[in-house]
Amino acid sequence: MKTTIEREKILVGLSWTLLLLGAGIVLLPLFVVLLTSFSTPNAVGGTNLTLANYQEAWHRGGFLLAFANSTLVALGVTAFQVITSALAGYALARLHFPGRQTLLLIVIATLVIPFQLLVIPIFLVLKWGHLLNTYWALILPTAVNGFGIFLLRQYFLTIPVELEESAALDGANRWQILWQIMLPLAKPALITLFLFTFIGEWNDLFKPLVFTTKAELKTVQLVLAEFQEQFTSGWSLLMAAVVISSIPVIGLFLIGQKQFIRGIATTGIKN
Repeated sequence: MKTTIEREKILVGLSWTLLLLGAGIVLLPLFVVLLTSFSTPNAVGGTNLTLANYQEAWHRGGFLLAFANSTLVALGVTAFQVITSALAGYALARLHFPGRQTLLLIVIATLVIPFQLLVIPIFLVLKWGHLLNTYWALILPTAVNGFGIFLLRQYFLTIPVELEESAALDGANRWQILWQIMLPLAKPALITLFLFTFIGEWNDLFKPLVFTTKAELKTVQLVLAEFQEQFTSGWSLLMAAVVISSIPVIGLFLIGQKQFIRGIATTGIKN
């Protein structure tokens, strides 16, 4: 008995050691970035810690307009994806119609198609519709996403059908069942999709680089890329710009992490 307890203590100790080691490996680069962003060389060869790097990076990079553009684009794409994914996911999870499984397979198949492979036809469509160099050029190409549809479809399958049957007996139609019952119960999955989409759009560099040329449409990642080209040797300013561009998504994830973990943990468990 004593030997078993000692083995368990050793295993727990090893687990904590490995976890702390892994956390250290992950957090060390972040710590270096943060420390560099506050550092300024002094006259005697040492370093001083200051906030001046952040002030200079903010003004030189023009992050105020970039933040506004990135927020508008990320929220626009997120809103479209949440709505389309909820409607399509519910239809694939609950409605019975010819070709449903085939449609589901097509949705899943889109997950393996890189966006870069579709950039030429998308560019031509946007050009035909006179949407290049507009916010719509940054929103519409990713307004629908197969991952979001599949995620919500899997989560809707975990919700008992009896709840819908009871609502139908009370006179509720499909729209009322979806908006008043299914979506409130699918809050963890919706928040998960919101976080995935918002963070992905915030970090996207490809669309602003290809579909826009106007300076007033620059997003955070495009400004950060230009900032990197201008200050290749100014590591303190560059790291300050990196931290500035990362703060919104880090804060957003910390706020919604509980629902995010719950959504990932329960998605795919069919009732």
